[in-house]
Amino acid sequence: MVVGSQHSNSFDAHNNSFSAQIIVSHSHKPPPTEPHVGDSCSFHISRCSTPAVLWSLIGCLLLLHLYSYILHEDRDGRLSEMHVTHHPQFRELQQLEDEDLQIPPPRGKRSPRAAKRRPKRKTTLIDEFLDENSQLRDVFFPGHKVALDPNQAAGNDRSRTYYWYGEYKDGPTYHVHKEGPARVDIIGVGCYSSKDLWTWKHEGIVLAAEETDETHDLHKSNVLERPKVIYNEMTGKYVMWMHVDDANYTKAAVGVAISDAPDGPFDYLGSQRPHGCESRDMTVFKDEDGVAYLIYSSEDNSELHIGPLTEDYLNMTPTMRRILVGQHREAPALFKHRGTYYMITSGCTGWAPNEALAHAADSVLGPWETIGNPCIVGNNMFRLTTFFAQSTFVLPIPGFQGLFIFMADRWNPADLRNSRYVWLPLVVAGPVDQPLEYTFEFPLWSRVSIYWHRKWRLPQGWKLHVKHLLTVFIHTPLQRIGHRSFNLNNNTMLV
Repeated sequence: MVVGSQHSNSFDAHNNSFSAQIIVSHSHKPPPTEPHVGDSCSFHISRCSTPAVLWSLIGCLLLLHLYSYILHEDRDGRLSEMHVTHHPQFRELQQLEDEDLQIPPPRGKRSPRAAKRRPKRKTTLIDEFLDENSQLRDVFFPGHKVALDPNQAAGNDRSRTYYWYGEYKDGPTYHVHKEGPARVDIIGVGCYSSKDLWTWKHEGIVLAAEETDETHDLHKSNVLERPKVIYNEMTGKYVMWMHVDDANYTKAAVGVAISDAPDGPFDYLGSQRPHGCESRDMTVFKDEDGVAYLIYSSEDNSELHIGPLTEDYLNMTPTMRRILVGQHREAPALFKHRGTYYMITSGCTGWAPNEALAHAADSVLGPWETIGNPCIVGNNMFRLTTFFAQSTFVLPIPGFQGLFIFMADRWNPADLRNSRYVWLPLVVAGPVDQPLEYTFEFPLWSRVSIYWHRKWRLPQGWKLHVKHLLTVFIHTPLQRIGHRSFNLNNNTMLV
């Protein structure tokens, strides 16, 4: 009856048969014990079941088609993943490499009286990293090394251009007050360009500091960090978002600038607190559908907020989600693989390095789940300090599904202009090794792994792709490259 007609198609055949029996059972004459061909009951059932059978068959065909499509998509993805993971150079990137750093002995002995008055705690590698007089200084911050000729690397498309944006920190490091963080006065946002990710050309300062107006967001006494640039197809503008702050980090806002060209100049439009909330470490992420999102640390860096930008990328929409609440994460770097959103974040320890975590979600707005430390290295201290670096960006490698470049900053708080960059292979493949936080179930997402290598190269045949050149930009909160050049195809990733 009516109840039966409201059920889904997969049950229609049974429901309609049952309805027919009910209708007949409510007739004035009792149902026959042995229905004969031609009886009203038999005729009524056959008349009702014919469309039910047809609809059931159609439903089964649709389900079969859907299953085949999903199976085909999954098989294509797995075959592509298998093709990449079986590439000889890809397997080379996944080899576990150790980094054996020994803490050097102290340069001078302490007097017994001093040792008794204040026992010296054991020195760690982090202490050595932060000590500007450490004997390991040249290990953490190596000098320039000559690399091979990039023209020998086969398969690179040199007809496109990458742009790299970031703070231009070519100034002295100092402290505003004794307890204040190390800083360099704002000089501006620098831009570099490259055809091959090897040789970089300095395009100049594309957004300059304000020298005289002390009320301006970009006055040299303030803070400008983590500039990010995305291209808006609708307006034809290059839009830059950045963290702007005062010297004491109490302003906690984002600034916006625009340009007609990727190499500037950019015009500064102003600042705001997104959704009325504090904003410090931040990034922008542009999805495949053209919608862009701002992700920022908020509430004293205790949580991350994420929300879509307006269509012109110049403002925030009212939509906002709080994610990783109470986890104190910053330095977000988002990327997408096979429909799943991934993010690398760091802890909040100032200039000191700490443990990275990987997160995943089916929707960019969440919910986001933590899936563990992605760093793969034999040295546990390197693993717990993200190779003594901090995440800034993840760049996909076209033609090799599941292979990315993890880009990070190795900060030198004693001399910020002398900091370094760490570029390492990031692989999305295999099951995660950590259950979900609340359900204790293992998710269907793939594991994120960042492999430590002193030297490494991209697989032959990789290509710069226009999709990643016009809409995705390499950017870092540090922009001191000068005329150095380096090679990802044949040599090291530290410069």
